[in-house]
Parts: sequence; structure tokens; C-alpha cells
Amino acid sequence: MNNPQQSARVGLFFLLGIALIWVTFETLTGGKVLKDEGYTLLAGFESLKELKEGDEVRMAGVRIGEIKATRLGARRAEAVLRIDSHVAIKADASAVIVMAGLLGTNYISVDLGTATAPDLVPADQRRDQRSWVARHVPFLRQEPVPAAEIRTRVAPDLNSVMTQVGSIGQKLETALGNLGTAFTGDGTSPGLIQKIDALVTDNREKLSATMTNLQSITDKVNKGEGTFGRLLNDTKLHDELLATVTEIKAGITEAKTFLANAQSIIDHVKAGKGALGTIVFDEKIGEDLRSTVATIRSVSDKISRGEGTLGKLLNDDSLLKDAQAIMKKADRALDGFDDTGPITAVGVVYRGLF
Repeated sequence: MNNPQQSARVGLFFLLGIALIWVTFETLTGGKVLKDEGYTLLAGFESLKELKEGDEVRMAGVRIGEIKATRLGARRAEAVLRIDSHVAIKADASAVIVMAGLLGTNYISVDLGTATAPDLVPADQRRDQRSWVARHVPFLRQEPVPAAEIRTRVAPDLNSVMTQVGSIGQKLETALGNLGTAFTGDGTSPGLIQKIDALVTDNREKLSATMTNLQSITDKVNKGEGTFGRLLNDTKLHDELLATVTEIKAGITEAKTFLANAQSIIDHVKAGKGALGTIVFDEKIGEDLRSTVATIRSVSDKISRGEGTLGKLLNDDSLLKDAQAIMKKADRALDGFDDTGPITAVGVVYRGLF
């Protein structure tokens, strides 16, 4: 027989059952009716360094997914990453295993990549997610899409760093031991300190004499004796030295200017500019000059052989004597001009010459 109290009990048990079913559903599905499965990426490493399922995948410090599974591949360890479907990872991005502090767990960090690079997984494939019904109803299930592979790089972890530090410590300890042996010796041969001590002991007198000589030299320098002492103590000599150095610098400057001008002249000659450059680099002028020299040489050869008027004048003595005789006759004829008239003068000249 139903009554209000029994109805309330039945309703309460019904509500408790609904609540239990909802809690179970929340636990299994994460509180989403249509849970976003995201998309899968594959990352291969030499070692996963204590990574396990459920560890985070971060980009710029923000959680974008988790490690779905770990497995051994072809001579490497592989981590299957589940990435949220709304997160785009660039094709040139890379993943690295990072330690979250000294006592924290490891996670995979993905860099941002280049803004202009294409996405590693196309947007339509990221949006093509199966609903909760499709994932749990057998005849609606689809074949999984092959996972794309993201590039990876190796970052030193705490274990490798500590190993390297230990190795450096051993090398440093060995080096310090060798240095100590070099200074103190190894029992069979003396060290550096023993050698220095023996050297000082054996050359004590020489060292004393050397120190005495150095003291004497120092005293002379302080008194202004010698060249070095005068340089240090004589102000006038110091000024003269500075003046000499100044003149040397001025001479060097002038020499540089001269060399620069000479270089400029050489450049002009090489460029074929000016008379000298034209003579040196103009082939036509060179040919003309060679022709002129050849002509002068030919004329000189003819004169030497007595050819031509000038050659005969220079080489024929009889022609010179004839010219001297004519000059004498002309001189006598001119002397007779004062005593004769014009017609008679002509006759005198004729007789004088012929």
C-alpha cells in the first residue's frame, strides 16, 4: 500500500542512483559528454628519461596535452602524445624532455616554431574528432589516423650534468695531483721547489754579486750618471729627445706624402695619362718613336760614311780647303771695292774668285 513516505523513499533512492551514475560518468569521461580526444603525435628520443603515461606536454609553459603511451621503437624510445585539437603545432617545431625542478617530474616541452611554417597536422584533421557515442558504439567506430611525427632534440638532464661534473672533478683532482708532484717531487726526483732551492744555494755568491751590481747601477741612475740616468734626471735632454722624436714623425709624414704622390704619378702613367704615360702605353706613339730613332740612326750612319752634303763637309778635307780658299779670295775682292767703280769692282770680284 503506497503512502507519501514510501513515495519519498523511492524518489530519494532514485535520485541517489542518478547521482551515483553521474559521478561514475564524470570519473570516466572527465565531465564532458563529447570529450575532445585531440590528435596524436609521435616523438622519438634516445631515452625517455623517466617519462610515463599521463605526464604533461607543454608549449611556452602552457599545458596542451599529455603523454598517451610510451613504447620502444626501432632502436629508440617513442612517446605517443595526445594534443588538444584547438592547438596548432608548426611543422618546424621541436620537442625536448625538460625536468620540472630538481624534485619535479619530467615533461615534454614543444617550442612555438616559425609563424609562417605550415601546421604539423592540418586543421580539418584536428577538427575531425569522434564523439563519445562514436567512441563507445562499436559499429560507429572509425579507423585511427596515423600519428604525425614531431622533430625532437636532446637537452642535458641532471644525471648527465652530474656525470660531467664528476668527470671534471676527477680531471681537476688529477691535475692538482700532478701540479703538487711537480712542485714537491715524487720521492725519486726533486720537484720545482727543491730545484729552485738548490739553484739558489749553488749560486748564492753570484746572486749576491748580481744584487750588488744592480744596486750600484740603481745608485748611478738616481744620481743622473750615464745615458739612462741623464734621460731620467735631465729635463733638457728629455725635451731634446721629444723634439727629435717629433722631427722624426714629421719626416715620416713627409715621406708618406712623397710616397703617395709617387704612387699617384705611377697610377697616372699606368692609366696612360700625360706625356710619359702616352709614350709608355700608346702603341702608335711607340712605333713612331722607334721609326724616328731608326731614321736618326740611318742619317748618322750616312754622315759617318761621308754621304750627303753634311757627311762630305764633316769627312772630306778637300771640300773644307776649297771653302777656305774661296773665303780668302772673297776677302781680297772686298778689299778692292774702295778703289774702283761699280763695273771695275765686278771685274775685280770676278778675277779674284776665278
